[in-house]
Amino acid sequence: MKLAVIADLHANLTATLAVHQDIHRRGIRDIWVLGDLVGKGPRPKEVVEWVSEYASAALMGNWDARVAGASNRPQDLWPRSRLTPGQLDYLGKLPFALEETFGNMLWRFVHASAKSVFHRVYPHSSLPDQREMFLPQPTHGLEDYADAVVYADVHEALLLDVEGRPLINTGSVGNPLDSVLATYLVLEFEPSGYSMSFQRVVYDREAEIAVAEASDMPFIREYVQELRTGRYQKRRPKVK
Repeated sequence: MKLAVIADLHANLTATLAVHQDIHRRGIRDIWVLGDLVGKGPRPKEVVEWVSEYASAALMGNWDARVAGASNRPQDLWPRSRLTPGQLDYLGKLPFALEETFGNMLWRFVHASAKSVFHRVYPHSSLPDQREMFLPQPTHGLEDYADAVVYADVHEALLLDVEGRPLINTGSVGNPLDSVLATYLVLEFEPSGYSMSFQRVVYDREAEIAVAEASDMPFIREYVQELRTGRYQKRRPKVK
């Protein structure tokens, strides 16, 4: 089985379509989306439409939860106003996690951490924080210890060894912060084990930037800088 695991699309339709084309070129049928379909970018409606049509499975991200109603920041209200009631309901009902057994290993897939979509685990997080990613989380229906964890949220492709267990971050399709290229993960499972690779995909960033600049979305300057540099830009509301 081959599985494309993508995340943090962030309403960037140009990057999403480029990655979809690359996945199709590789002959991969199953696409799992680990959250943050919306937020930050200019085309939430179109990206949610794409995920609902092409993803084999999708999880809730922190931005999805906020846009669906968990908070009311300007950057949440703008995409919320672009989505249909059905799409908002879809975002609000996305599951927290997925667990599947592949190659005699229990694989856990989450957005940010095994605790919450709002609890972030960085590459430099403490060993206890990293270890907790594998622990049972009964409140989320995760009853067993995981052998491997795949997550997203920090927009940085990485593989860590946590006491012999792989902790893998997918990187970001629509808002990478370790590159300017759209990034996703390919997993291939066999009875004897697995293999993995990160894919970097060139896409027309300037086309997506033009769409953002033609919109009235908040924090356009920060979004454009992130796409052009691959570096995080802190968002601060203007003081009137």
